Amino acid sequence: MSDSVGSLIQSCLFITSLSLPFLLFLLPSTPILLLHLFSFFLLRVCVRITGKMAFGKGRGNKRTSTSSYASTITMIIFVALCVIGVWMLSSNSVIPPQITQGSTRTVVSETERSDLSASSNSNDEPEPTKQESDEQPAFEDNPGKLPDDAVKSEDEQRKSAKEKSSKARGEEGGGRQTQKQENQQKDEKLPEEREKDNGKENKMVQENDEGQVKQVVKEFEKEQKEQRDEDAGTQSKGTQEQEQGQGKEMQDVEQGKKQGHDMEQGTKQGQEQDSNADVTFTDATKQEQPMETGQSETSGNSKNEENGQQQQEEQNSGQNSGNEENGQQNEEKNTVSEENGKEEKSMKDENGQQEEHNTAEDESGNKEEQSASKDDHLEQQEEQKDAKIQEGSEASGFGSGIPKESAESQKSWKSQATESKDEKQRQTSESNTVESTMDGNAWVICNVTAGTDYIPCLDNEAAIMKLRSRRHFEHRERHCPEDPPTCLVPLPEGYKESIKWPESRDKIWYHNVPHTKLAEVKGHQNWVKVTGEFLTFPGGGTQFIHGALHYIDFVQQSLKNIAWGKRTRVILDVGCGVASFGGFLFERDVIAMSLAPKDEHEAQVQFALERKIPAISAVMGSKRLPFPSRVFDLIHCARCRVPWHNEGGMLLLELNRMLRPGGYFVWSATPVYQKLEEDVQIWKEMSALTKSLCWELVTINKDKLNGVGAAIYQKPATNECYEKRKHNKPPMCKTNDDANAAWYVPLQACMHKVPTNAVERGSKWPVNWPRRLQTPPYWLNSSQMGIYGKPAPRDFTTDYEHWKHVVSKVYMNEIGISWSNVRNVMDMRAVYGGFAAALKDLQVWVMNVVNINSPDTLPIIYERGLFGIYHDWCESFSTYPRSYDLLHADHLFSKLRKRCNLVPVMAEVDRIVRPGGKLIVRDESNVIREVENMLKSLHWDVHLTFSKHQEGILSAQKGFWRPDTSQ
Repeated sequence: MSDSVGSLIQSCLFITSLSLPFLLFLLPSTPILLLHLFSFFLLRVCVRITGKMAFGKGRGNKRTSTSSYASTITMIIFVALCVIGVWMLSSNSVIPPQITQGSTRTVVSETERSDLSASSNSNDEPEPTKQESDEQPAFEDNPGKLPDDAVKSEDEQRKSAKEKSSKARGEEGGGRQTQKQENQQKDEKLPEEREKDNGKENKMVQENDEGQVKQVVKEFEKEQKEQRDEDAGTQSKGTQEQEQGQGKEMQDVEQGKKQGHDMEQGTKQGQEQDSNADVTFTDATKQEQPMETGQSETSGNSKNEENGQQQQEEQNSGQNSGNEENGQQNEEKNTVSEENGKEEKSMKDENGQQEEHNTAEDESGNKEEQSASKDDHLEQQEEQKDAKIQEGSEASGFGSGIPKESAESQKSWKSQATESKDEKQRQTSESNTVESTMDGNAWVICNVTAGTDYIPCLDNEAAIMKLRSRRHFEHRERHCPEDPPTCLVPLPEGYKESIKWPESRDKIWYHNVPHTKLAEVKGHQNWVKVTGEFLTFPGGGTQFIHGALHYIDFVQQSLKNIAWGKRTRVILDVGCGVASFGGFLFERDVIAMSLAPKDEHEAQVQFALERKIPAISAVMGSKRLPFPSRVFDLIHCARCRVPWHNEGGMLLLELNRMLRPGGYFVWSATPVYQKLEEDVQIWKEMSALTKSLCWELVTINKDKLNGVGAAIYQKPATNECYEKRKHNKPPMCKTNDDANAAWYVPLQACMHKVPTNAVERGSKWPVNWPRRLQTPPYWLNSSQMGIYGKPAPRDFTTDYEHWKHVVSKVYMNEIGISWSNVRNVMDMRAVYGGFAAALKDLQVWVMNVVNINSPDTLPIIYERGLFGIYHDWCESFSTYPRSYDLLHADHLFSKLRKRCNLVPVMAEVDRIVRPGGKLIVRDESNVIREVENMLKSLHWDVHLTFSKHQEGILSAQKGFWRPDTSQ
């Protein structure tokens, strides 16, 4: 019996010894401690069973004790063998060296560049299958985060490696081909990445400029994308999506047939598209540096970032990775400079990688078709999402893109050219072809009597000599040359950069406006004085010797309802002198259009502009002023020397046309408070005239400090008075007389009726400032199509939000403009005044110019508390040279070139802008290039040019250069 028990014990021990290695082999990831416990437990069970069997049958048998001792010795030997076996199995566990913690750092360091290159390639070519991502190396250089395998146990790593091996064996040939392709891409990218590493020393030098370029590019591309979406929005969304889906399916079917031919032409097409993605960024204080890939880390980073942005857009839209169009877009993004010879090599490498990828796709067969089908579905979902986002952005306004003007909107809006029936035809028949490049020697100095103060349309001596009469100040009106000048106005000797606002309100450099006659004539009235190298302005005037600010408060106290900066926001100051009245009105949140002729009061408007105060050179003569009807909240005349009472009050009737119904006319002149015979006679005639105009004399008040008085009249807000007049003198204008026609339109001695329809402009007073800035005018109704094809109120809001976005994201920081040096601004092609409105919080004022051939939106600009003027840029502007700090031209030149030559226009831009002043142009790409060439020939510093999708932006700064030769 004892023999059988011993045999049983030996059998259990033998089975256990065999089971332990098998368990270790089959369960390699099971902890060793658990296997030891399991073995010990199995041995104890066997011993207990055999012990019970032995002692239960023969307790007194001594042979049983001997057998028990043998079993114990056998068990000890077995345990020792088990320990030795476990140790041998553990020591023979082969762990791949590349996944041990000890070697992790070394492997990552040695393969860093390869991993980065592979990561870049993975962006270029999206992963075709999920399994492909599993075949990535166990460790990739993920900055700031260790790979997951680095913290796994050795058994877990071995198990994971076996699982990946089994998946790799289960994949089709396409997976192996993809892995092979990635390895080859690493080998191809490695030299390029090493070359980039050699240029890291240049990174800090170009980092700031490069960052600005990338930001401008990003914002501009975003705006262009939204613009294209907006243009496409005029079509039915359902039809558009269906056509896109059908086109995509046909493209995928024919893709295999076209890839071979398309790839042969890929490089050529990419170079052609590159002309639409040309970026140039320079600094005014540095030499212009072209961004060459392979020469600096900064350029490489810019290229990779732009490429990454493009690839992200393509992946989000679900485009097929083998699509040839995708490759062209990649080439377009990667191409930053056409002059870079190494870029051509990079493009060839990409084409080769694309061809290998196409081969892998052909081998994968059905897998690619399923991926393409999935991509189509994702693309449709993304398009729907983009449509919703676009609608949301339009509602919120932020980042909304502005499309081109709608052709349909032209039918709903009149232009100033069509409104002005008697407009003089001054457009030239010159060729629209603009010289692409001008030699610097082609520019010459203007040889004119006016010299440094030359205004072509006001200093046309030949035309003035031919005038038959000067009785109505015809010689002070505009007489533009038939051939617009292309010469340049010289700088005054000793000219300096103008003084900043608000110091400029009190003093300017004498040599910038070297005229002393006005100081001699009006110095005692505190207009202007000569103080060393400065001309100083005490802030006085003929009617406010003790300061304009006191006089402004005097007017407010005379009539509380004027409410400066709330009810009264936009005013016209006729006969402004040096514009001290308008200059101090800024402190009351009021803007004044100061107006005076270029007459014997030498350079009075030029003084105003140099002081950074709004003003234009114009005269109340024989033609209407270039402003709409019913737009000014208040009109002011302080000893303005205008004979209001003459010729039936024709000039006062012109004020009546421009004054808003319910607006005020403030007349501060000697007939109001003096009793001289001439003054008494003028007062009688003026009283009769204002009564016939139905103007109410609200108050007459006297300023004791200055010893002057002011009469305040109010224009009627209804037609009741007109209908009750006994004498129809002055007569009412004919119904077909357009009160808004103001471009070269002769004055007429008649009055226009006040609008009575609740939805007609002028029937109500605008909301108070500043709320009126962002509130669509009440007379814009949704049934009217706006300039950009939307309902007019929505068009207005979208335009405002668009310019707020552009100004805050691009203009403020990214185009090299120091806004602390900017005060006088002109929007050369204003629509709704959105650009000016976006600058509200800056210490600037904006002259909004509405072109005569554009929709007449100038009344909208005035309604929102801004001001502007009608003009034709084929002619010279009525301002002195060196008047503005910044000009903004949004799609102006592309429209002008259809009617006139751009060379005289650029000469006019150079005349208006001060040395150190800036120009921002947004237009078609070909126009941007032409403007850039002409600016460079004028020796302007072109800070930024960027073109994409046939649209571009340019930023430039004028210098002090003048040509050596004259006419």
